Amino acid sequence: MIGMTDSLYESIAAYSAELMKYGFTPEEFAVLVQENGMCAEEILAVAKTFEYLRAKQNRESVEFLLRTSRLPLKVPKTFDNFDFSRITGKNADKLRSLSTLSALYSHKNLAFIGKPGTGKTHLAQAFGRACCEQGQKAYFIKMTELRDRMTDARRAGREGILLASLVRPACLIIDEVGHCEFDKENTRLFFDLVDRRYQKEGCYNMVFTSNRTSNRDPAQWQENFCESDALLCALDRIFDDAIVFSIKGESFRGKSWKRSHCGPPLPRFISKARQNPKLM
Repeated sequence: MIGMTDSLYESIAAYSAELMKYGFTPEEFAVLVQENGMCAEEILAVAKTFEYLRAKQNRESVEFLLRTSRLPLKVPKTFDNFDFSRITGKNADKLRSLSTLSALYSHKNLAFIGKPGTGKTHLAQAFGRACCEQGQKAYFIKMTELRDRMTDARRAGREGILLASLVRPACLIIDEVGHCEFDKENTRLFFDLVDRRYQKEGCYNMVFTSNRTSNRDPAQWQENFCESDALLCALDRIFDDAIVFSIKGESFRGKSWKRSHCGPPLPRFISKARQNPKLM
């Protein structure tokens, strides 16, 4: 049996974090080394095995998150395959930096507003995919489907189950806001959803896309909801210290963008946003 030299201890310590992920403490590994007279090369081989298993587990975890995210898999939307060269304007760099996921970790919601085909959904889905690749759950849903699922949940008395499933993801992406109207009960459920996510622990945010471009102001969205007081509270929480990207230009579908810039004034009902030029 060999003695535990400093180099062997260092070898164990170097992979202790990897071992801990499997509930295998460095102390237990040290006993294993002692009992089996393992040399440095054998320790490295064992550690490399753990490293491989961990990498495999991570890949499978990401694959599961992507499968359950409802994001496109056959032709994935990523930041790498988005043509940022077509984007100009003072805030173009902010769009490029979305891949850092700083918005997720700082709890800043995102809104992409522009005409159809200008890349809003691509950017939203790319953000969600980046979340999954970092081990964070994302979920994509269109506003019309959200309305229908809320209606079905109410009829079945399963509102709590639906809301819990929509609160659980770190990143919730709601596509095509403004394509349908919410009745009073669904508006209240939407407010409840926003309120629960606002109180969620850990990293989280919401991402929205909308074609409502008449004045590129998310305050317009209240036209599609009833119960304006509840909605205003929800929108206030959504856009409190949020980042809004207004994307102007020709359709991205087969045409070149003439120009694209980010950052319209935030909704009038958000006092903090009016006072924070960094959101512009």
